[in-house]
Amino acid sequence: MKKFGLLLLSAAIGSALTIGSFSLLRSNEKTLKIEHITSTPVVGASYTVTKDGVLTPLQFTEVSKKVMDAVVHIKSTRMLNIQHSQEVPSPFRDFFRDDMLKDFFGPYFHSNPQEPRQNTPWTRIGSGSGVIINSDGYIVTNNHMVQGADDIEVGLHDNRVYKAKVIGTDPTTDLALIQIKEKNLVYIPFVDSDKIEVGEWVLAVGNPFNLNSTVTAGIVSAKGRNINILQSSNAIESFIQTDAAINPGNSGGALVDLKGGLVGINTAIASPTGSYSGYGFAIPSNIVSKVVEDLMSFGFVQRGYLGIVIRNVDGNLAKEKDLELSEGVYVDSLAGNSAAADAGIKKGDVIVKVDNANVKTTAELLETVGRHRPGDKLNLHVNRNGKVKDFTVTLRNAKGDANLSKKETDQVLVRLGIELEELSAKEAKKLDVSGGLRVRKINSGLIERQTSLKEGFIILQVNGKSINSLREFEDYLNRKGGGIMLSGIYENYPGRYYYAFGLD
Repeated sequence: MKKFGLLLLSAAIGSALTIGSFSLLRSNEKTLKIEHITSTPVVGASYTVTKDGVLTPLQFTEVSKKVMDAVVHIKSTRMLNIQHSQEVPSPFRDFFRDDMLKDFFGPYFHSNPQEPRQNTPWTRIGSGSGVIINSDGYIVTNNHMVQGADDIEVGLHDNRVYKAKVIGTDPTTDLALIQIKEKNLVYIPFVDSDKIEVGEWVLAVGNPFNLNSTVTAGIVSAKGRNINILQSSNAIESFIQTDAAINPGNSGGALVDLKGGLVGINTAIASPTGSYSGYGFAIPSNIVSKVVEDLMSFGFVQRGYLGIVIRNVDGNLAKEKDLELSEGVYVDSLAGNSAAADAGIKKGDVIVKVDNANVKTTAELLETVGRHRPGDKLNLHVNRNGKVKDFTVTLRNAKGDANLSKKETDQVLVRLGIELEELSAKEAKKLDVSGGLRVRKINSGLIERQTSLKEGFIILQVNGKSINSLREFEDYLNRKGGGIMLSGIYENYPGRYYYAFGLD
């Protein structure tokens, strides 16, 4: 019994230490007095040293107050056309086997989508974050947050709610620029993400799990990370890695430094569970700034290209290629009409610097090039057979010239959200048509939002006009505008099919 009493006393004392402070224990009365501390005697007891050697209090309260008003909650709503007895919504497809899907959706379910007979509306709602970047209501978020959305709703920190319109998107960086109709908003200024160093404190601000205005703290744990999460063939992945907790719903939110400057846009997590496991990734602010400028100036992103195929140099590649260095970017091959080739770059060269900044990985090189436009000049420092050579390269656009791209010729297919290929003469003869364009892939865009058109559809006519070439199709849409009617066929289905949508 005495031992039991001592155990209880020990437990009581332990609890007191975690709650506040205990001041007096009287052995005779067996009582425990607890005091609650209502104020802390020391504020800002922890310090950090800046790059300039200045001792700075490690306080997150002021910067949190400064940035929370500029981080918004975004709700995007997308209406999908789901086909009866033929196709299951893609969110379920990854989680169930076909036999399980038949049990859930009924005996007429088929795994492979077929040409629609009857459509049913399906609403998909996404929730995430965005960052106000100027007082006139411009907001940066992730492309995956708004792609294909029929309705975008923005909620401010003070609970005001607005409808937003999309100014422009860039799938290659997973960024989007939207705008709400409001003035004099609090915003977060950009800082130079190149100057952010591994080990620096940062805060992640967003709306994880619909928990509005959540702030988490951590450090920059790495830079120039490529995690192969973006599907675009021209994707730029050079993420800032942080251990500040980032969860679903943080997408599009802010990563800021201790002065409240925008370091990056939170985008992804690396996790076996889908929730925070210690690694979060943000798009560097220097990329964000360039993308935003392009979207506001041109409506799309002006990408500059070197015209080379590259890979990372490591110990194994160094041995294989008999290189005298173990880091850098190896030029594996050069494309036709390559800007780098015309400047003197050769296969087997190792790029080690761009404009006097060290480049150790392909991600770093892609990030640097991605911050420039066609016509910009870059100075490449190349290691060739152990000797360093300098080359000045004038970047080119996707078509191989040094001029800025024109929206009307380069972006109409992006707006539609489709990738097309011309029918070969053999294919046209087999289908008994004079020619046409096959829809090879459907991405986010007007076609997906406004029609039930499927991949594999062969476009034969646009508004009654026969179309045989990709250029002819683009030129017609650029001139026409307004309402568009596509007519054509599916290779394995009888009859003619028609899809209407609006370009304006």
